[in-house]
Amino acid sequence: MAWIPPAIGDLALVGDCRSAALIDRGGDVVWLCWPRFDSEALFAALVDDERRGHFRLRPQGEWRVERRYLPDTNVLQTRFLREGAEVVLTDVMTVAGESDQRRMPIPEHELLRRVECASGEAAIELSLVLAPSFGLRPVRVHSHPRLGLCCEASEGAFLFRGEAPLSEVPGSPGAFGARFTLRAGEVRRFSLGYSAEAPAVLSPLGGAADDAIRRTVGWWRAWAGRCVYRGPYRDAVIRSALALKLLCYAPSGAIVAAASCSLPERVGGEMNWDYRYCWLRDAAFTCRVLYGLGYQEEAESFIHWLLHITSLSQPRLRVLFDPFGQPSPEERELEGAQGYRGSRPVRLGNGAARQLQMDLHGELVDAVYAHCRRGGELDRDTESLLATIGDFVMRCWELPDQGIWELRGPPRPYTHSRVLCWTALDRLIELQRLHHFRRVKLDVGALARARAAIRESVETQGYDARSGSYVDVLGGSEPDAALLLLPWYAFEPAGSPRVRGTFRRMVEQLSAPGGVFFRNAGLRALGDGGFVACGFWAAELLADGGGPLPLARAWFERLLRCCNDVGLMSEELDPVYGEAIGNFPQAYSHVGLISTALALEARARQERDRPAPATVAEEAAP
Repeated sequence: MAWIPPAIGDLALVGDCRSAALIDRGGDVVWLCWPRFDSEALFAALVDDERRGHFRLRPQGEWRVERRYLPDTNVLQTRFLREGAEVVLTDVMTVAGESDQRRMPIPEHELLRRVECASGEAAIELSLVLAPSFGLRPVRVHSHPRLGLCCEASEGAFLFRGEAPLSEVPGSPGAFGARFTLRAGEVRRFSLGYSAEAPAVLSPLGGAADDAIRRTVGWWRAWAGRCVYRGPYRDAVIRSALALKLLCYAPSGAIVAAASCSLPERVGGEMNWDYRYCWLRDAAFTCRVLYGLGYQEEAESFIHWLLHITSLSQPRLRVLFDPFGQPSPEERELEGAQGYRGSRPVRLGNGAARQLQMDLHGELVDAVYAHCRRGGELDRDTESLLATIGDFVMRCWELPDQGIWELRGPPRPYTHSRVLCWTALDRLIELQRLHHFRRVKLDVGALARARAAIRESVETQGYDARSGSYVDVLGGSEPDAALLLLPWYAFEPAGSPRVRGTFRRMVEQLSAPGGVFFRNAGLRALGDGGFVACGFWAAELLADGGGPLPLARAWFERLLRCCNDVGLMSEELDPVYGEAIGNFPQAYSHVGLISTALALEARARQERDRPAPATVAEEAAP
């Protein structure tokens, strides 16, 4: 039977804050890159077929499937059910706290899979196809009677051990299989590891593997317990925070946009991008939600990473970086890959890295501003860096660019980019006013004059009086969902007539299923899906004073239904069927969820003190 990749919404994620694996509802690991998110894949069946690598572990036959993460963890539990029998599969990338690392050897990377027959009897199927480097290189696998399988890779080795004997599949290098029967109470454990250094650490199976799972559960619950949010949407917020933590590259503090690459924005189409990198644009949103949830250490680590990478390329900022802060590789296509359900090409690397995106300067300075408002301080180098960015924005804010949506065409004068240039100068003036510049003196007068010029440009050329709405480019006429962020950057209040008119026009012309929005008219015409984050921007605009609180909550709660069965969100929704499309899970979507939940809680506190008037018509409700 021909291989059909799972629905994107049927995926779940496990990881160790350095890398991650995607697992479908049937117990098949269809995506895994080690040792980093952006490494070449060992399992890439998701974007081609089984020959690109996978690891299936499940009972044979037809079973009903239920999944969940163990509460407040990133430990995945899949239950296979049918009359008289139940099988429980637990999947985890093991992690350990500092004290455990000091007292015992810990594998560099380990995916641990535990299958247990809770009742009845079940025949279990195991299929393992090792395909290092996306299956583009010859596979060399050595079998050791006591140590299991060792598959050599370019910079290390993949190590597999299990509590059931494997048989090599004839004529298929790197492919192995097993069949065994479990009866009530019986357990088998399987470990797949990676080591770049010798000697490799191989943790024991048996009860020791169960101990490793318990340690990992404890580690995640301790991390989740630091969250200070106690509002009515705590389960969704905690799950989103845990998803962001999974996408965090712990050695640097960077957060990748998604764990996957080339999952399509339109199934069968060509808009397939590699999102396993860190976008500078995510900075302000991500830092604010981390601070808002009480994760100050993670927020500060991200800020320090941002400032480090910015110092390497300023004053013009790079769009994206690898998790260590180095430039991303050149974009290329995966040789011979059919793509997710025929969505070709499969791209590795991201060509947007070469674009000019002027909004990045505002995102960076706003993130630093948020950091300083929460007690952070600037050193001399950071003051100099920010001053240089301010000078660059004053000189270059009129340059056309590719904008927030990274369109691969000629540069244009995007309204959103101008607003973010205004944001950069506005926050620099505020930082000077709050005495955060102590060693470097800013020319506040020049900054203020440039800020005023940008505002005049946006208010006169970026606004269309006929439609009563801000527009995508200066002098243009089309709506742009990025302009829902005007209140977020304090450019204009959420309840102002112009923002209200912009919001209404978005509802009329850019609405998509599920309460989300198409990003803009041009992408909608290309068959792009509804961008999940834009829906949260709309809900947060309502929560920030653009509408009555019940309307904001209704919009938010509708968006929560975009989550899959384990609480994860994709980049987009298919405009016809409402199914998850795009890379998965998408950090931007989860950041939007958390940010809106925090805004709703702040609005509720405000209304407990004094009622706020409604300013957006009820007919805008989703």
